[in-house]
Amino acid sequence: MRILIQRVRKAGVTINEQLKSSINQGLLILVGIEDADTFEDIEWLCGKVVRLRIFDDENGVMNKSITDIPDAGILVVSQFTLHASTKKGNRPSYIKAAKPEISIPMYEKFVETLQQMFGKEIQTGTFGADMQVELINDGPVTIWIDSKQKE
Repeated sequence: MRILIQRVRKAGVTINEQLKSSINQGLLILVGIEDADTFEDIEWLCGKVVRLRIFDDENGVMNKSITDIPDAGILVVSQFTLHASTKKGNRPSYIKAAKPEISIPMYEKFVETLQQMFGKEIQTGTFGADMQVELINDGPVTIWIDSKQKE
């Protein structure tokens, strides 16, 4: 499982010209799922997200986690293209990305687990929809984490 975390001042997801979800300060998390992913990957990644110290303290040092920011939100969006392979040719291959029958339950479990660990409602896009994601990256801070590279 791969996630791309962006610290944002605000972010939103629009589907068919209708705003689906939005947050102000917080994290936009793009999630890519592959067949080899497990519930242990979800637990590990969600724990990383809530403990990751990427918000500034009073001295301007990244020393606070999302749980230390009172009004912070999290927006999670599924994105199979995080598993794109560009080794051959110029057209990416998505062969490692899990099919919907695997990825939908894993995505839903990721959101549920993150919500439990964060202690607040998680905003989401719609799995498989054509979404327009808008954000103002704060910093910019963008971090990529792959659960297969834990060690």
